[in-house]
Amino acid sequence: MTDLHSVRRALLSVSDKTGLVEFATALSRLGVELISTGGTAATLRESGLAVTDVSEVTGFPEMMDGRVKTLHPAVHGGLLALRSDEGHLNAAAEHGIEMIDLLVVNLYPFEASVASGDDQDTTIECIDIGGPAMIRSAAKNHNFVSVVVDAADYQDVLDELQANVGQTSLDFRRRLALTALSRTAAYDAAISNWMADILGEKAPRRRVFAGTLAQRLRYGENPHQAAAFYKDGSDVPGIATAVQHQGGELSYNNINDADAAFRLVSEFDPADGPAVAIMKHANPCGVAHGASCEEAFGRAFDCDRTSAFGGIVALNGALDGDAARAIADMFAEVVIAPAATDEAKEILAAKSNLRLLTTGGFPGPSASRVSVRQVSGGWLVQDEDNGACAAEDLKVVTRVAPTRGQIDDLLFAWRVAKHVKSNAIVYARDLGTVGIGAGQMSRVDSSTIAALKAGRMARDLGLTESMAKGSVVASDAFFPFPDGLLAAADVGAKAVIQPGGSKRDSAVIEAADAAGIAMVFSGTRNFRH
Repeated sequence: MTDLHSVRRALLSVSDKTGLVEFATALSRLGVELISTGGTAATLRESGLAVTDVSEVTGFPEMMDGRVKTLHPAVHGGLLALRSDEGHLNAAAEHGIEMIDLLVVNLYPFEASVASGDDQDTTIECIDIGGPAMIRSAAKNHNFVSVVVDAADYQDVLDELQANVGQTSLDFRRRLALTALSRTAAYDAAISNWMADILGEKAPRRRVFAGTLAQRLRYGENPHQAAAFYKDGSDVPGIATAVQHQGGELSYNNINDADAAFRLVSEFDPADGPAVAIMKHANPCGVAHGASCEEAFGRAFDCDRTSAFGGIVALNGALDGDAARAIADMFAEVVIAPAATDEAKEILAAKSNLRLLTTGGFPGPSASRVSVRQVSGGWLVQDEDNGACAAEDLKVVTRVAPTRGQIDDLLFAWRVAKHVKSNAIVYARDLGTVGIGAGQMSRVDSSTIAALKAGRMARDLGLTESMAKGSVVASDAFFPFPDGLLAAADVGAKAVIQPGGSKRDSAVIEAADAAGIAMVFSGTRNFRH
C-alpha cells in the first residue's frame, strides 16, 4: 500500500457554505470530479461549476424532505472500499460503484439550534444522519480517503494536493480523520446532553463532554504540564467569549483565575451598582461595591493589597478611564469586564504585560452550568452552585437581631464566601470585604487568618482599629464548635451568617448570645473544595 493516494472524485455536502465555492473551484481546476447534494449542488452550479447530483450516483431521488439522500451503497461503498483489496474492487465493479476519494461534510447546525432556543421539532430536524454516517465511513477508510469537516481545513487540503501533485499523504489523512471523528463525537455528545435536558435526567447512563480547541497553552499549572483550552460551544458570556485587547498570551492559571473572578463578580447585578472582585489563585483577595467602578476597585484593593499583587481584577460593568487609572497603579495580570471604554483601553495599553479581556456581556449568577471534575477512573458531575440566599430566607437564632444594614452586609459576605475555597470565612462591612480566610482544614484557622489580614491591612492604611471591628462574618458551612465564632467576636464582629445544621448549634448560639452578637442561619451550605 502506497502512502500517497490520488484525489479524483469528491463528494461535497455542507450546511455551512463558508468558503465552499472557492474550495470547490480549486478542486475542479485540479481535475477533481465533483458530486454534491441539494443546496450544496445548487450553490456550486450557480457559480458555474460542473457538478453531479448524488441522486444520479445512487439512482434514487432525495426524499422525505432531504432526510434520505446519501444512505446508499453507491455512496458508502465508494467511501469504504479498500483500494488494496481485490475482492472489494471486484464487488464495486460488479455493482457499478465508483470510488470517492475526498468527502467534504459539515453537519446540520444542531448546536446552534439548541443555543437559539428553537422548539423541539425544529431542533430534531437539525439532527444529521447521513452526514455522520459518511464521515465515519471516510474516516474509517482513511488509508485511502480524505475527509474534511471544517472549512478551516480547506486551504490545508489544497496545499497538500498542490505539494503532492493531486495526492494526499497517509499522515495528512490520519490527521483529517482525527478531526472528523472528534467532530462526530462532539456532535453526538451535544445531542445526547440535549435529550438528557429535555427529560430532566441529571444522571444519564452515559455522559459525554466535548469541546473545540481554542488555544494551545505554553504549559499548565506548572511548566512540566502540557495544557490546552477548549470551548464547549455555549454562548454564556465569560472567559470563553472574551476578546483579548492587549498583553501576552493567556496562561492556564490566567484563564482559570480570570474565570473564577468573573464568576464571582457575576453574583452582583450591575443594576445594583458597580462591583469589583480581585482574585489570586482562584481565591478572592477583595470584593466590594462602590458608587463607581473606581471606588469599588479601591475598596476591594484595600481589603488585602499584599495578596492582590499579580492578581486578576473583574468588574460587573464597563471598565472606564478612572477605574483603569486606578488599576494601572497596581500590578495585575488580567483585567476582565463585560466591556471597556476607548479611554480605558488607551490607559491600560501602557501596561504591556497586563491582559485586558472583554466578555461582550454579563451572565449573572443564574446561568445554567455543569461542574465536572476528573478523578481516578472517572468524573464527578454536579450542577454549578447557583444557590442564592435572600433576606426572607434568613432565620435569626440569637437574642440580638441584625440591623437592616447588617443584613445587607451578611448577604454580600455570603455571596463572596460561596467563591472562597473551604473552609471559608469572610469579614465584610459596608458592602466590601475586610478580611478573607480560605482553604484551611480548620474553620477556626480560617477565622483567625481572616482577622489577621483585617488587622494587617488596617495598619497598612494607618488605621487605629482592625477593619474587622464592627463587621459581619460569613461562614460557608456551620461552625462545628464555638471557637470559630468566638475568634470573630474577639476582633469586633457584630453579626454572623452561617448555614446551621450542626449537632452543636445550641452551643454556638449560646456563645453568640454571650458575646452579644447577632447570628442568622441561611439553611444553605456553600462548600467549594
